[in-house]
Amino acid sequence: MLWIVQRQMAAKDSVVFGVPRQAWGRLRAWTRARVRERVTASGMGFIIATALTGAAAFLSANNLLFLLLAAMGSMLLASNFLSRLSLSGLELDIFLPDHICARRSVSARIRLRNEKRFIPSFSIHLSGVEEGAFTGQIYFPAIEGGSSVEEMLDVHFQRRGLHTEDTFRFSSRFPFAFAERRMNVTVTRDVIVYPALDPRPGFESLAHAVAGEAEARLQGRGHDFYRIRPYQSMESARHVDWRATAHTGQLQVREFAREQEPSIALSFDLQAGASDEVWFEEAIECCAFLAWTFSGRGARLRFRTQEIDLITPVEADVYAILKNLALVERKRRCQRLDPLAEDSVQLLFSAREAGTLGGAWPAAVVFGPSHRTLPTGSTTRLS
Repeated sequence: MLWIVQRQMAAKDSVVFGVPRQAWGRLRAWTRARVRERVTASGMGFIIATALTGAAAFLSANNLLFLLLAAMGSMLLASNFLSRLSLSGLELDIFLPDHICARRSVSARIRLRNEKRFIPSFSIHLSGVEEGAFTGQIYFPAIEGGSSVEEMLDVHFQRRGLHTEDTFRFSSRFPFAFAERRMNVTVTRDVIVYPALDPRPGFESLAHAVAGEAEARLQGRGHDFYRIRPYQSMESARHVDWRATAHTGQLQVREFAREQEPSIALSFDLQAGASDEVWFEEAIECCAFLAWTFSGRGARLRFRTQEIDLITPVEADVYAILKNLALVERKRRCQRLDPLAEDSVQLLFSAREAGTLGGAWPAAVVFGPSHRTLPTGSTTRLS
């Protein structure tokens, strides 16, 4: 008998208002995903007033109260219908700049079009959802039928990589503010977000050190004074500094920086374990900061991984490097990188142990995840 009662209760629980519970759950999920409605304080007061009017009408059998109840119920139905009509037929498009960096706000242009030919939309609020790129709010008092409006907004991406979609929310309390009707709209578009270019602690000091080492390699006959050094045989006497010669008693020569851009090679090893995830992201941001900084100074950059080898500005611009850093992913195992046979300042970002790097990295700076920070505490200079 108990088993029969349990079967009957389970059968009742599987049906809600004559609809199977599974279908009912799908309907509620679709409703929550598409349109949401929240009753406002004024709407709750109006509903309570309607309920009290209805109770008084039935208790007193007063025709005037029945007329008032009908009018109030009509207002609720009209409010629901006009609110749905105002939010329907809206088309959203967003225009982003070509280059976007993580954790940095950029201005974008948004276009909202009313596809309804003759019916306008009133009191439209546009906002972003949680964890979205757009967290502000824009208010459109009215959008005429068949017309479009444009506004500027700030977008902010928290992480690098490929972003394929973003969700916006339309909301309106039109016409009587009894309820706030909401509708989520997903904009699908491939957006590549570069790594953050804002320097972390230690990045700028590293850039100064690399710039100093690059400048030290440019010893030639340019116009920028570099240093005073002792005279060497077979050199021209026109660069002799006679004041320094008289002061030291030996021939001294003025040396100038060569009229060419410094050469810097950034080698990024993609092999890293799951425990190196934090270091891997810091290394990407450090590499992106160095590439952006020295590209602005006119340096000749060479960026390479196990998958790509780029030289700027000969083969591509700095945005090609930033794009590869935006999409790069760590790998569990891949071949190691060998040092370059060229006269340049070489920097290697690798999670491997120093003894397993392979080859000799002369005049190179190797950054590893031993202290999970960059560049302080995790720099190893190999000679």
